[in-house]
Amino acid sequence: MKKKILIINTGGTLSSVAKEHGLTPDITTDSMMKELHIVAGEAELTTMDFMSLDSANIFPEDWAKLAEIISDNRDKYDGMVVIHGTDTMAYTSSMLSFMLQNIPIPVVITGSQLSISDPVADAMENLRCAIFMAQTGKSGVFLAFNRKVILGCRASKVRSISFDAFDSINAPNVAEISSLGMKVNEDQLPKKSGIFHLQNNYSRDIAVVKMFPGMHRSLLNSLAKEGCKAIYIEAYGLGGMPYLKHDFIATIQELVDQGITILIGTQCRFEGSNLNVYETGRRALDAGVIQANDMTTEAAVTKLMWVLGQTNDPKEIRDYFNISLCGEVILQK
Repeated sequence: MKKKILIINTGGTLSSVAKEHGLTPDITTDSMMKELHIVAGEAELTTMDFMSLDSANIFPEDWAKLAEIISDNRDKYDGMVVIHGTDTMAYTSSMLSFMLQNIPIPVVITGSQLSISDPVADAMENLRCAIFMAQTGKSGVFLAFNRKVILGCRASKVRSISFDAFDSINAPNVAEISSLGMKVNEDQLPKKSGIFHLQNNYSRDIAVVKMFPGMHRSLLNSLAKEGCKAIYIEAYGLGGMPYLKHDFIATIQELVDQGITILIGTQCRFEGSNLNVYETGRRALDAGVIQANDMTTEAAVTKLMWVLGQTNDPKEIRDYFNISLCGEVILQK
C-alpha cells in the first residue's frame, strides 16, 4: 500500500531562483513535482506551499503556525516533509520537536545548499532521504541532510558551504543511507511519553549572551530591564564565567532573586557543560542558574522559548529543564 506523504514548502535555497538582488525563494511545489516524483519512489505525494521565505526571515510565529498545520494534517498522512532554508533549519527542527511532542508520524525537515534548479545541487538527494524517512513510520521530528537523518533537537548547522552542512551534536545519527540502503538506529528514536496534543505556545522574552573576555556584567542588567524573563548564557568551556573584577555571578544571583531564569551552556560545540567541576561553575549553581548540559544552542534557545510559553513560574521552568522532553538532553547524574 502506498504511503501518503505531505510535502510542505516554506522556501529556502532549495526553492530559490537567481534574481537581481541574489537568490530568492520563488519555486512552488507544483513546479517541483517532476523532481519530487523522481525521488519519491512509490509514495503518494501531496504538496502545500505554506510560505516562500529565506529562512533568516522565519520567526517564532511561523513555527507556531507550521506546527498547527502539521497537527491538523497528522491523521491524513503517513509522514510529512518540510522544505526549509538551512540557516535556521536547526532552530525550526528543535522548536517543532517541543511543539509536536509525541506526534505519531515522522515529520522530516530538509533543504539544500543549492537550488533544485541547479544540475549539481544536493536538493534531490536530500529530498529522497527525507521522503524515505517520512515513509518509515518512525514517529518524531527529524532533520535529513547529506544522506543522514538527525533527531530534530540534536541538529546544528556546522558548515556554511559544504553539502555536509549539518551534524548531530552529542548524539548518534538517527539513520544513515549507504549502498546497503537506509539503516535506522532504533535506540536514537525519540521515546513517546504520552498522547499527542499540539503545544505551540511560546514566549519571545528571552535573550542569548555569548561570553567574551572583557564583557561587562551591566549587559545582563540591561536585558532584564528590557523585559527578558530568561537569559541563555553561552559560557566558556564547561560553563565558566568571571567572578573576579566583573563579577558576573553576583549579577546573576541578583537576577535570579528577581525571578529571572538564567540558563548556562557552553560555547563548545561538543560534549556540553558541567558546572560541578570548577569553582566558577559551583558558584553559578549556588546562585541558582540552570544547566543546559549537552543541549545544542538551538535546542537550548527554543526549549527556553517553549517552556516560557507554558509557565512563568521559575520553579516549574527549572523542572522542565530537569527532564528530557524529546531527546534534547542527557542529564548529569
